[in-house]
Amino acid sequence: MPRGKRVRHKLVKSEVLRYLLIGIGWISMAGGFVGFFLPLVPTVPFLLLAVFCFSRSSERFHTWLVEHKHMGPMLRDYLIHGGIPLRAKALAIGMIWVSFPASTFFFVEIFWVKVLLLSIAAAVTVYLVVIPTVAPKKKQRQGFIPPP
Repeated sequence: MPRGKRVRHKLVKSEVLRYLLIGIGWISMAGGFVGFFLPLVPTVPFLLLAVFCFSRSSERFHTWLVEHKHMGPMLRDYLIHGGIPLRAKALAIGMIWVSFPASTFFFVEIFWVKVLLLSIAAAVTVYLVVIPTVAPKKKQRQGFIPPP
């Protein structure tokens, strides 16, 4: 789709839900941004959550994220092909299983919180394993892609 062409998103009707999704999207963006610089923080799951939240709440934020110079290519692969590159998938799973257990066993003392953190790590891992893997291809600038 050509760049700059307006696409109608299926935005939520409730203003409260819309602002909640925008807030979750920006919190996820912050987590993804931190993941670019800290090796133990996974980037991919946070960015996928952000693009989903923005696709339902804000055309402007969704377009900005999908067209972003660094984050956009990975997200466009997901939106076009329904999957992520093998390298991103492997890095995300690896970082999840380095960071979550490290946090759980070194910093958390409450048993149920340990179980919760490891359950979240397992659920995100299952999700990343289940979604399709996109074959690597030559870098190419693509236009705006509408949300699923």
